[in-house]
Amino acid sequence: MELHNRFILDMRQMLGEEYAQFEACMNLPHVRGIRINTLKFSPDVSDSLCLPIRKCPFYDSGFYLDSDDVSIGNSPWHHAGAIYSQEPSAMSAVTILAPQPGEKVLDMCAAPGGKSTQIAAALNGEGLLWSNEYVRKRAQILLSNVERMGIRNCVVSSAHPDRLAEGLSGFFDKVLVDAPCSGEGMFRRDPQAVADWSPEHSEACAVRQLVILDSAAKCLREGGVLVYSTCTFSFRENEDVVAAFLDGHPDFMLEPSGVGFGRPGFDRSDKYDLTMTRRIFPMDGGEGHFAARLRKAGESCSASVSQVNIKTGDDEKRAGELYASCFKNAPYGRISRIGDSCYILPEMMPEVKGLGVLRGGVLLGDMMKNRIEPSHALFMAAKAEECVSLASFEPDSRELAAFLHGEEIMVDERFKGYTAVACKGTVTGFGKCSGGRLKNRYPKGLRSL
Repeated sequence: MELHNRFILDMRQMLGEEYAQFEACMNLPHVRGIRINTLKFSPDVSDSLCLPIRKCPFYDSGFYLDSDDVSIGNSPWHHAGAIYSQEPSAMSAVTILAPQPGEKVLDMCAAPGGKSTQIAAALNGEGLLWSNEYVRKRAQILLSNVERMGIRNCVVSSAHPDRLAEGLSGFFDKVLVDAPCSGEGMFRRDPQAVADWSPEHSEACAVRQLVILDSAAKCLREGGVLVYSTCTFSFRENEDVVAAFLDGHPDFMLEPSGVGFGRPGFDRSDKYDLTMTRRIFPMDGGEGHFAARLRKAGESCSASVSQVNIKTGDDEKRAGELYASCFKNAPYGRISRIGDSCYILPEMMPEVKGLGVLRGGVLLGDMMKNRIEPSHALFMAAKAEECVSLASFEPDSRELAAFLHGEEIMVDERFKGYTAVACKGTVTGFGKCSGGRLKNRYPKGLRSL
């Protein structure tokens, strides 16, 4: 790995005698990991995944993946949303944020969705997750991952942080800013990050990070928690950004991270105890991460924000009837037609006009001439026990492989109508059954090759 001379000099000054160990680690293969999605699967039965994994210290449901030969994207468990491929130390920021069920949480820079889907698992279907990504193309990837992981209480948007600050001022209990950075912690797995690095790029990132933090601070209620994180090692993007933010926001204070993994941040200030921040280097078991937990002064509740206006008509009634024909439980939100589609909107969803929202809640289905066609997302958000009709297959079965490939499959003749398809009890899609055959509804863009 040909590292920039200035980067080497910076790291030598930062690490001192530890630099030799850092350099040795940087010439080893990068660390791989997966996170179990507890919305759809239990870590207690992780042996069922049949993957070479072992526990990592950064998150309760996080694991190291001890093989370079395993293709997670082709795993039926990946298709089912039971697992998410995620670098282990990247899980640390959400652990430090510590979201709780019932809270309203904003992930300001959310794509591709690793930290957002981790927050959703912690919320366990209660409260509201708002996942934002300014770059529209990346926001579409974020939305796809939110759907795959079966998240019911999420709003996905593509808006400038300033716009969110205007429309959702003081609304959130917790905010995560996993800021765009120079990516030094990705050097082992991304040669392009090495090629793109320069001191000027790092300095520009620090300026942008402070701008994003200013917007995030406005979105947070009094007494709320803001976690700032990066996947870089640079002082200027980590401790120095935190100190500059605190200088400009006297209503915020730095507080302990509350975790034991990694190591304290560097003491870079006479005004603030920056050792309360947390760093992870490759010699600590991850690729590289930094996080700081900050609290806004005060104890008030979230600011009042107008609730989204829900209309109830014949289309919503038909959508409710379709839902009842597919699932045993009551809808977990408010059904509303928006354009040519019907959605199940989260109960805590505010008015979203002008906020670049791509999706609120779960897409129930699309309006056709005289009917509503249920969506893939609707079934991905369902649990096996909720389904009226469920065809479950073993992970290595021919039937499941054929289904994920987009083929029509044979099923028991007792299955009628819309039927969920599951990987050993974890829903991974649906089809329509008649006469012992299941006509496939697995989206073409998601099918295995």
